[in-house]
Amino acid sequence: MSNQIRKFPEGFLWGGAIAANQAEGAWNVDGKGLSTADVAIFKKGLSKSDYKKHNKVDEEQIQQAMRANTAEGYPKRRGVDFYHRYPEDMALFKEMGLKTLRVSIAWTRIFPNGDEEEPNEAGLLFYDRLFDEMKKHDIEPLVTLSHYEMPLYLVNQYGGWSHRIVVDFFVKFSRVVFDRYKDKVKYWLTFNEIDSIVRHPFTSGGIVSERFDNVEQAVYQALHHQFVASALAVKYCHEMIPGAKIGCMLTKLTTYPYSCNPKDVLKASKNNQFNMFFTDVQVRGEYPRFINRLFKEKNIHIEKQLGDDELLKVHTVDFISFSYYNSLVATENSEGMETVSGNTIGGVKNPYLEVSEWGWQIDPIGIRISLNDLYDRYQLPLFIVENGLGAYDKVEDGKINDDYRISYHEQHFQQMLEAIEDGVELMGYTSWGILDLISYSSSEMEKRYGFIHVDQDNDGNGTLNRTPKKSFYWYQEVIRQNGLKINDEPNGDTF
Repeated sequence: MSNQIRKFPEGFLWGGAIAANQAEGAWNVDGKGLSTADVAIFKKGLSKSDYKKHNKVDEEQIQQAMRANTAEGYPKRRGVDFYHRYPEDMALFKEMGLKTLRVSIAWTRIFPNGDEEEPNEAGLLFYDRLFDEMKKHDIEPLVTLSHYEMPLYLVNQYGGWSHRIVVDFFVKFSRVVFDRYKDKVKYWLTFNEIDSIVRHPFTSGGIVSERFDNVEQAVYQALHHQFVASALAVKYCHEMIPGAKIGCMLTKLTTYPYSCNPKDVLKASKNNQFNMFFTDVQVRGEYPRFINRLFKEKNIHIEKQLGDDELLKVHTVDFISFSYYNSLVATENSEGMETVSGNTIGGVKNPYLEVSEWGWQIDPIGIRISLNDLYDRYQLPLFIVENGLGAYDKVEDGKINDDYRISYHEQHFQQMLEAIEDGVELMGYTSWGILDLISYSSSEMEKRYGFIHVDQDNDGNGTLNRTPKKSFYWYQEVIRQNGLKINDEPNGDTF
């Protein structure tokens, strides 16, 4: 066997990804307002895989969070202090060789309540400094406009994204940041995992279930408003930043049938079709006809304003980005079967896959399948903007030997290469949690994704010192050679 280097396309955007609400901290600094993320608490004692209880936010929790003038008990308020330590982090990213860094702009740093007449200059200046630091290190920003952090004021005052007026507030926010950073940011994303509003309505859409008689109606109406807001963001991005590229973002939930029973196959097919509904609207510019049956059966009526359909049709995205962590299995009858969860969704356990310490099934071949499915359907450039392994890391003699993380990424990179050989146009890859940060799903720290260790525990104790892990140097070499050392054996079946 040889150790040849199998190359990725020239100009491939190797990078990492973080979100403002999980990394920045500084929740009450420089005029920042409260966001939905500032309500999230770490619920000790819950099962790692009980994502529904971890993500449940009720009226009492919101009221308590509004009264709590502290970060204690609210991990996302403290993050990992990226707000103050970004120059140090950027130097490490430069050392690693990152070509791009995916970040989000906290809406509440720019408009603390969301509906102010004028933006908060201190918030705008922070991102000026951040993007300037990235440019200094030749790191291309990939910026998400909305990443699970809408202003809490808009939730309480208007019912979150269920109210049409929030479209106007978001468009104003988008136009302000497009104008401010037009010379600094070329790549943009609209809504992080826009499909997630159907799984966690509060985090994604500011929908508090107790405040609505028909939550599903509110959720799908809010989703329509996000579709419209996304189309308008695309419109203004293209007008205000010539040459910029703006994409959508999907949670890729590739589902396999548990068996060849036609009922299992149909169920898996319907799940995959529904997963593509969200990209259909943003890429093809219209609601797919199959969704009409779901709306009819659930008695959901989407209120549209005159011109909405034209906006969706005309202002479609330039590329498709997505997260991929695991695949799912569907069966018509799951009674008595072992179940697992991953990325806020559960399902039947796939007996052919390993499971992470948090119960997420590890399926490298699934990323190839996902890439092919998306490209076959849309023929648009694809960008993997979240992928990685959440795991416990042990610090021994000041070092973290995370071979399990290296193995995870190596297997997924091999399948990405296979997909490129299949003909998929893949722009780049940003590993989730390039440095350790607060978990979205459980608000804990010990679930670590990073190539860089951050010294902090679940209760916020620690120095916050940054330490490269073994995987840091492995990823550094992958980026340096823009490829992967492989043996002569093929990785997966060929057509």
